[in-house]
Amino acid sequence: MFKETKAFSGFAVDDIAAAKKFYGETLGLDVSEQHGMLRLRIAGGIPVLVYPKSEHVPAEYTILNFPVDDIDAAAKELIARGIVFERYNDKHDEVGIVRGGGPLIAWFKDPAGNILSIIQE
Repeated sequence: MFKETKAFSGFAVDDIAAAKKFYGETLGLDVSEQHGMLRLRIAGGIPVLVYPKSEHVPAEYTILNFPVDDIDAAAKELIARGIVFERYNDKHDEVGIVRGGGPLIAWFKDPAGNILSIIQE
């Protein structure tokens, strides 16, 4: 039934202006605003909808994963842009990258507290 539909994902934030600045300026994504919501344009052409929610509760899981070729270079660039990586266990290195037990990955949060990651392909 939906095999040919162009489905897209979405998530909530508590402050559209802060989200627009973060996703557009800090992460460098193409962001457009319409009807009080944001559309993030990511590689592949499928948009991600970001919508306001007055009683927003941050997701407790990763809502967006950004595949990267070189996680060390990506992490350094994000740190230079003010990103602080989350630490969930003792497998993180000094930067915040998990090395061991799976792909190289590092998690960080958007201004609304939603969890994002960079993950080495």
